[in-house]
Amino acid sequence: MPTPAVPALKRNFPPVVDTHTRLLILGSLPGEVSLAQQQYYAHPQNRFWYLVGEVIGEPLPSLAYEVRLNVLRARGVGLWDVVAQARREGSLDSNIRLHAGSDLVGLIETLPSLRAVAFNGGTAARIGQRALAQGGVTLPVVLLPSSSPAYTIPLATKRDAWLALREWLDDSGSVSSC
Repeated sequence: MPTPAVPALKRNFPPVVDTHTRLLILGSLPGEVSLAQQQYYAHPQNRFWYLVGEVIGEPLPSLAYEVRLNVLRARGVGLWDVVAQARREGSLDSNIRLHAGSDLVGLIETLPSLRAVAFNGGTAARIGQRALAQGGVTLPVVLLPSSSPAYTIPLATKRDAWLALREWLDDSGSVSSC
């Protein structure tokens, strides 16, 4: 009997942060389309860019990828994944195997303006909250419905939940000048 193929080892991208990051949004691990394009949330049906654009009041889906990242940083929003590397067939979080976690605590220690951490979906929350607790991180945590098309609640429901992130940014969604 032939042995089943072992899924390829997949790795996350570098964090999108700077010293002004006030809110860190953490996903699980980039999916196939994102890995192929080397871009966070590249799948056209993933609503991440729409949802975070609603939070900060910017039409992010219409912007070039590098501009999106610059806008996020300028508005105090950081981005990373809780899984540094894992074996996974396809893009579903339920297929993540043998994962190694990202150094969330180490990253957070480099972010002096950080006020809260948000998890994009259940898998990110389960893995990330465990890592934060083990590292003694006591920042407020926001649990978000996944922006993935695989999570099929209505977009309006997702949007309402994501808008709660505004609490961690100033009124305009930009970095505070204090």
